[in-house]
Amino acid sequence: MTRAKKDIKKVVLAYSGGLDTSIILKWLQTTYGAEVVTFTADLGQGEELGPAREKALLLGVKPENIFIEDLREEFVRDYVFPMFRANAVYEGLYLLGTSIARPLIAKKQIEIARKMGADAVCHGATGKGNDQVRFELGYYALEPDITVIAPWREWDFHSRTDLIAFAEAHQIPISKDKRGEAPFSTDANLLHTSSEGKVLEDPAQETPDYVYSRTGHPEDAPNEPQYITIDFEKGDAVAVDGVALTPAALLAKLNELGRQHGIGRLDLVENRFVGMKSRGMYETPGGSILLVAHRGIESITLDRGAAHLKDELMPRYSELIYNGFWFSPEREMLQAAIDKSQELVTGRVRLKLYKGSATLVGRESPWSLYDQDLVTFEEGGTYDQRDAEGFIKLNALRLRTLAKRAARGAKK
Repeated sequence: MTRAKKDIKKVVLAYSGGLDTSIILKWLQTTYGAEVVTFTADLGQGEELGPAREKALLLGVKPENIFIEDLREEFVRDYVFPMFRANAVYEGLYLLGTSIARPLIAKKQIEIARKMGADAVCHGATGKGNDQVRFELGYYALEPDITVIAPWREWDFHSRTDLIAFAEAHQIPISKDKRGEAPFSTDANLLHTSSEGKVLEDPAQETPDYVYSRTGHPEDAPNEPQYITIDFEKGDAVAVDGVALTPAALLAKLNELGRQHGIGRLDLVENRFVGMKSRGMYETPGGSILLVAHRGIESITLDRGAAHLKDELMPRYSELIYNGFWFSPEREMLQAAIDKSQELVTGRVRLKLYKGSATLVGRESPWSLYDQDLVTFEEGGTYDQRDAEGFIKLNALRLRTLAKRAARGAKK
């Protein structure tokens, strides 16, 4: 719903404390004359969030209007883990680290808007990217009549210089490294770090070493492999090397292991929902290990039909998350099917971490469908190989019929 600017009295802003969202904060105050409520989410991005509070206070935000929430456990438990039950990857490669964070931020903004009686919510996503879609689909799904303010689609700033000039005119602190053009832009949370833009825009050029922040170079990783175990219960990882961990702590542990061994780098040209292609460099160390581990435990606990159906559903499920439809009925329907498949996905996997790779080397489960008596090549197995003849002939029946028809046609 669109409202006149004079009707907007209070806005909940997704606020990082960085230059762009600080400019947006002041722009909302000067353009809309609105009271601004800031929301800063700790999703494990690894940044000190205290300065965000201090900067909001400096810009005139009332203390009671500043919300900073530690969402790390909720993020991993209710968003990352459900997604990994599906083995979700977008376009076969991307582990959806940015995409999966947006619905949680949108949800919290709407909750704060209700609590504070706000008229609108605001995000700092640009008009070229996917995040504007993800945020706003989340807002509207949860609060259909909310007013959304998207400054990058509204204001008259055309360059970094314009933004800096506005910041200087309104006494917004600018760090020295923000005065020049940033070599690339980043987004981070407990699942991943993404880097895009500027030096990365030419897909023919290799990513410079200085872009990487979450992973060591695989060539510099230890020369000896490290073996680890991951325990699963109903599709979710619950322990590493036998030590039970909370969802966030477990992902943080896997991130550290992945960092040490240079695991989880991805150079990708993807198809954005808005229609253009973009090149990004993603680092998902813990997630890359977790995906291998989860597929490993599924390999012995899922029936063939369930496993293959899951793999058919996965691209659709991943696309829904990438495009911002986390709160859609179709995503929830797929989630119900996926969660049903995970009821007996319990057990332990063993992995080898070595110079950029996580390799599955063992798996065991009390619910395993693997029957060594059936597959053994040794004598005494329970499988009668003679049974295969009828199975093959039945499956070949239509192929033989087709071949006979083709032969008749060739004679005419």
